[in-house]
Amino acid sequence: MATATSKQGPAVREELGALREVPFMGVIFVVHEAMKLGFTNGHPDWCNLGQGQPEVGPMAGAPARLTHVDLRPEDHAYGPLGGTPELREAIAAHYNRLFRKGKRSQYSAANVCVASGGRLALTRAFAALGAVNVGYQLPDYTAYEDLFELHLARLHPFPIRARESDGFLVPAARFAQAIDDNGLGALVLSNPCNPTGNVLAGAELAKLVALSRERGVTLILDEFYSHFIYTRDGKPGRGPVSGAPFVEDVERDPLLLIDGLTKSFRYPGWRIGWAIGPSAMIDSLARTASAIDGGPSRIAQRAALEVLEPGRADQETRALREVFAAKRNLMVTRLKRMGIRFAAEPTSTFYAWGCLDQLPAPFDDAMTFFRRALERKVMTVPGEFFDVNPGKRRRARSPYAQWMRFSFGPPIDNLRLGLERLEELLAEARPARGRRASKSR
Repeated sequence: MATATSKQGPAVREELGALREVPFMGVIFVVHEAMKLGFTNGHPDWCNLGQGQPEVGPMAGAPARLTHVDLRPEDHAYGPLGGTPELREAIAAHYNRLFRKGKRSQYSAANVCVASGGRLALTRAFAALGAVNVGYQLPDYTAYEDLFELHLARLHPFPIRARESDGFLVPAARFAQAIDDNGLGALVLSNPCNPTGNVLAGAELAKLVALSRERGVTLILDEFYSHFIYTRDGKPGRGPVSGAPFVEDVERDPLLLIDGLTKSFRYPGWRIGWAIGPSAMIDSLARTASAIDGGPSRIAQRAALEVLEPGRADQETRALREVFAAKRNLMVTRLKRMGIRFAAEPTSTFYAWGCLDQLPAPFDDAMTFFRRALERKVMTVPGEFFDVNPGKRRRARSPYAQWMRFSFGPPIDNLRLGLERLEELLAEARPARGRRASKSR
């Protein structure tokens, strides 16, 4: 590929002109490589165990999928930057019903900002942050890297690496230490966590929210997998996990919660996400929208009102936990049988974060495993993509080079097929290795 080298900087691609080289995020890279081998979305012979969306079709126990929305004349015009009043009020009511019963302080429409998807809600939040030191956990959601990259002149990111001995969960005490050591003004993390499938909940989550309140540290919790909750032994969880129950005052606690319809309601194509927090913060997010995106679609917002009707919403999320708990158990059992180990089995999301270090070479390397699995039409995501490294300032080899994110987002039949192909791949490798050892003796 043609490049031009400047004495003022590194080589750049001539065909990009003045545009920067935008890195692939993990799943985007995976899809790009799979397409070279014939993958297309919905191809029946491919198993996307790397996908970041849940199955979107009919699901046992869930309400029927919505198939139409009636438009009003005003839906053809621009909508408010922060979302329609009707949807903002519905989202506030949704949070109050699930998390704020009996509490004096309640969310209202003024505490909600709607965006065209979760990444856009996060983009607005990063753009609204002032010049502060920002802590984030590792490993975490791949998109955070480029969100930081866009603002490195203003934001100073500080990684907090989760320990395998803690099941890749960062306790509240370690966040407190990082705040003190680095003078953090903000914390950003996915909880439930993509890619590890763990979740900070109960007393530990309460401590983190209290820490934010007491130290005046803005806490941005990406809660997009809030309803994908399971017990440690793989049963469906009782309900969602959120920082919302631990807020004392919705107008004063410096907590922003990011969520939407993409994961827990299985409508990723609608691109409806939101942020909920103090109204002053919400006003700031809406103002960033005037420069970034211009506000969400009125049409998708009108459809979203039906999704959040209490009876329908609860039926969907109960069914989701039942179906995905079964898929979680299938994936964990089969991966462990293959020799893939876990620091902790997933209690949230639809991801299993597995280590390949006990597999025979070369399958103990995640990138090699990924490419060999692609040859079997199975997609996975190498762990190093979740080693969020803004500006590529850390030069050492990623500690996640032997870790892989496996998704149980696809329908169970496709999931089972993908696991069977991985089993066959590894079964063929082990006998060959044994035959080579016999010949050497």
